[in-house]
Amino acid sequence: MAKGMIEADGDAAANRRGRPRSAETTNAILQSAYTLMATTGLAATSIDAVARHSNVSKMTIYKWWPSREALLIDAFLDHASLMLPLPTSGTPADRLRSHAAAYAKALQGEFGKVQLAVISECISKTGSAEIFFERYLRYRRAALVQLIAAGQQDGSVGAAGAPEDLYDAIYGSLFYRYIFEIKPISPAQARNLVDTLLMIRRR
Repeated sequence: MAKGMIEADGDAAANRRGRPRSAETTNAILQSAYTLMATTGLAATSIDAVARHSNVSKMTIYKWWPSREALLIDAFLDHASLMLPLPTSGTPADRLRSHAAAYAKALQGEFGKVQLAVISECISKTGSAEIFFERYLRYRRAALVQLIAAGQQDGSVGAAGAPEDLYDAIYGSLFYRYIFEIKPISPAQARNLVDTLLMIRRR
């Protein structure tokens, strides 16, 4: 879902410029940007470096992304949509438990390091994480908030709180534990957290 939103936003931006994007070129740029972030670090992931790694001109990259930060966020979003897709089968409660567990696992690898680095970059450049929220978190948060609401409607989620607050309690807790290295943070712990906060009974 998130990836589709990237492509929709990208297509709209490209159409305004009068030149449609090439999916192959777009993927090459996004994959190169993420690979560089994960292997060489954020500081080394310049537009020049992405252009060289992807074999795409800097002019093309600047036409499609308004800033380096926007490119880095979209590269992270693209990778997240592949690595952490929203489960499509099972009850809302089952899907939420599965996604939270996958997120906890991802935080322990390069994904967690890249996510934290991108957020830090946005804050250091602009003074806030607003661009990260607008280009990445807003879409994924909305999708999972809707899933919590669906679970409340079908009874698989017993908690009566606002879906937005419940989402923040789950994912905010996982990210907080990751940042400050508070153990345990694991798929099992994430599933237990979802069960507790959403008042889910395991079958």
